[in-house]
Amino acid sequence: MTGQKQMEEKKMRRKYLALAGILGIAAVTAGGCKGGEEEAVKNIKIGITLYDQYDTFVSELMTEFTEYAADKEESTGVAINVEILDSSQSQLTQNEQVKSLIDKGCDVVCVNLVDRTEPTTITDLAESKNVPIIFFNRELVAEDLERWSELYYVGADASQSGVLEGELAADAFKKNTVMDKNGDGICQYVVLEGEAGHQDSIVRTEYSVNTMIESGVEVEKLGYAIANWNRAQAQTKTAALLTQYAGKIELIIANNDDMALGAIDALRESHISREDWPGVVGIDGTDVGLNAVKNGDMLGTVYNDKEGQAKGMLELSFALATGGNLEDLNLEDGKYIRMPYAKVGPDDVDEYLNR
Repeated sequence: MTGQKQMEEKKMRRKYLALAGILGIAAVTAGGCKGGEEEAVKNIKIGITLYDQYDTFVSELMTEFTEYAADKEESTGVAINVEILDSSQSQLTQNEQVKSLIDKGCDVVCVNLVDRTEPTTITDLAESKNVPIIFFNRELVAEDLERWSELYYVGADASQSGVLEGELAADAFKKNTVMDKNGDGICQYVVLEGEAGHQDSIVRTEYSVNTMIESGVEVEKLGYAIANWNRAQAQTKTAALLTQYAGKIELIIANNDDMALGAIDALRESHISREDWPGVVGIDGTDVGLNAVKNGDMLGTVYNDKEGQAKGMLELSFALATGGNLEDLNLEDGKYIRMPYAKVGPDDVDEYLNR
């Protein structure tokens, strides 16, 4: 077989795996987390449950994960069975899915928690069956992760994303005098927050605003809206804010790219001319978010390293399932894999789009 043909087949296989994974089909090799007679060192089973498969960042993360799983399978000769389930934002459903995945014989279960304050049922169930749990993307309380030795977390530091978003906004306000619509030297802003009371929402908002202030930008908060990380909700909430604070909003701070894009959707449908749009910043560096930076709709975004997180989660899952050496993974406090964020503006957006 020629090298070119091998590459084409590999690309086709990856494309199938990514699609299969997001649809909840057993990815990488047939069978998902089914039981059966298998040689332990030849076959491992990874179960994954998502808080919401329609979350853009989570969807892209899963695509990366299935690709890394395919590469790992090829390089090690160990068959990797993956089953991805969607809990549709129901913690009760997610608890039942974890039980089902464990009952099917999964060696490790990865959990994108619906409610970060409610991991007890999952933890107790996993501990009773001695199945390691890797929480990811939505970080639970540190004390809850200490309840059992086989609980882990893969993600990033929410405070860092807020700092970087604040730096992007502050730099833009200082450099672009047109952002200061009323010429008072104060940045009038609104915030699109994720879930009410969610730690990432609180931390991202707090650190974004505080960083702007520490950067020497005087700010005035006009209002905020809870949009639950969702683009459509953000569009509706932004439209209301644009009406309420007509002509006054100079900056829209969104806790993620989906909500930033919802704000842009609302601006497009408004009667505000393009040159008078407020600046918009987001977090995650999703493909659509990066393209919005490239075409000038967003001032910038903060890249959430989905490639690094997916690889870290796959390597940790593989080590736990095969009895590998966790020391090679350099776990923080023996439990955490955290990938750094990065600022992305118009000058370096192509670097991230081409990853």
